[in-house]
Amino acid sequence: MSDTEDHGFARGLTNYGDRDFSLYLRKSFASSMGYSREMLSKKIVGIAYTPSGFNNCHRHFPEMLEAVKRGVLAAGALPVEFPTISLGEVFLNPTSLKFRNLMSIDTEEMIRAQPMDAVVLMGGCDKTVPAQLMGAASADLPAIQLVAGPMMTSRYGEERLGACTDCRRFWAKYRADEIDGEEIGKIEMRLATTAGTCAVMGTASTMACLAEALGMSLPGTAAIPAVHADRLRAAEATGAAAVRLLADPVRPSQVITRKSVENALRVLLALGGSTNAIIHLTAVAGRLGIDIPLTWLNELSDTTPVLVNLKPVGSHYMEDFFFAGGLGAVLRELKPLLNLDCLTVTGETLGERLDAPADPVDRKVIASAAEPLEPQGGLVALFGSLAPRGAILKRSAADPTLFEKEGRAVVFSSLEDLANRVDDPELDITADDFMVLQNAGPTSASGMPEAGYLPIPRKLSSKGVKDMVRISDARMSGTAFGTIVLHVTPEAAQGGPLGLVRTGDRIRLSVANRSIDLLVDEVELARRRAAFSPTLRDPETLRGYDRLYAEQVLQADEGCDFAILKPTK
Repeated sequence: MSDTEDHGFARGLTNYGDRDFSLYLRKSFASSMGYSREMLSKKIVGIAYTPSGFNNCHRHFPEMLEAVKRGVLAAGALPVEFPTISLGEVFLNPTSLKFRNLMSIDTEEMIRAQPMDAVVLMGGCDKTVPAQLMGAASADLPAIQLVAGPMMTSRYGEERLGACTDCRRFWAKYRADEIDGEEIGKIEMRLATTAGTCAVMGTASTMACLAEALGMSLPGTAAIPAVHADRLRAAEATGAAAVRLLADPVRPSQVITRKSVENALRVLLALGGSTNAIIHLTAVAGRLGIDIPLTWLNELSDTTPVLVNLKPVGSHYMEDFFFAGGLGAVLRELKPLLNLDCLTVTGETLGERLDAPADPVDRKVIASAAEPLEPQGGLVALFGSLAPRGAILKRSAADPTLFEKEGRAVVFSSLEDLANRVDDPELDITADDFMVLQNAGPTSASGMPEAGYLPIPRKLSSKGVKDMVRISDARMSGTAFGTIVLHVTPEAAQGGPLGLVRTGDRIRLSVANRSIDLLVDEVELARRRAAFSPTLRDPETLRGYDRLYAEQVLQADEGCDFAILKPTK
């Protein structure tokens, strides 16, 4: 055999002890798929392909795949798709976060094990994009992200609807007896009516924007609606861009740097984006040895304005954001704050991108930096005796009247306890109390679900209470809203202070001071600590991935990644 170039089907040969035989055998089997000898000699763009009957966000992926392939073929390479795990946010038990790391392993190993010279990452639904970026960062093959795009909105009467902030808004009305079962049933069928991710600035759209801000996806592609023709044109352009990476490789480790991560954090704060993005960005950056201390988030938050008027923070939807100018308009407003020398997958720097002529901007949706919606960023980290390693509050989606407050704790020891008691008419709770949920963190049996959006007890919601302080070691959907303190670290199951809180304790929240404190003296806390029984699961009683997860998952401030997936020294 004379073909000794290490690319395309000759890349990473199966080892039979005879390289020429390995290549001969591989091409023999590849030819059974109908490839000509010319095609068998081309460089390969792999396409990590994630459709699933359990992932409504990705139901348009077959059409997108054809567009990616078209772009690859037209640019002179061979496209080869391969399946990986797909994570449909609402279809997974106990929570999609538990399987993000599994998808990242799948992505990393299939990129590394199979013969490809570059890879297109097709993802969208909340955890798929971070999983793919994590896997691609670890494999460090030239890679480019292509996202699903958001849903278009629907209508109910005179109201415009979009998943999933409106899902929560109408469910709150239903719980408060403002609408009946028949009406909530009608609304249920009109909240999510097209392919694509949630129609608001939830986790999926936040991560799409952060992928673009990092430089891992093509400029202007984060916000294109899933069903818009531009989404297919973006897919075709992404395929062509992947081919350009073959001639002039740009690897994830060159794109995802401390400077580009800082840019992404600025964008997150300006978007008033999802709290989940802190966990995901920390995990992605961590794969390349880049730490994101929560103190860094606060430093950036103090000098980054909120610019985007989208639900759940504002009033508009992702399709409005796209037509208003998209992420490019946000980046231009943030330009004085950004690291402009960061390399992107196009081979250009961020600064070179922003030097291009700008499209018109709709200021009702994207504010100028001179007249921002809020002068400081949408997220803030809190520290104190209740959260020694930090907690997160999405202040842009919270009630400012609750930011400086002391309250009595009403404790729920688990999700089961919450479900059993929250609507009990005898529950001793007022609107001035702080609801506290324990044992919902990453190593708990629940696996850190999006349960931090604790429901307002029916006895209060029926009287018009719309918000109150809620505290937990859980997460919250990026589509949710309220004065909700999340990701309390260390978690309760690990023996963190959150696990020592008892109903009747006083807690002080101060957003101005970035603090959350349990007002219980150290003597009493020491007594409780001595009597504490951890709720950690014993890995010896588990098997398979469940056991691996229990043994390896890290805390929220480390991105909930696995210890074994961090880079080796």
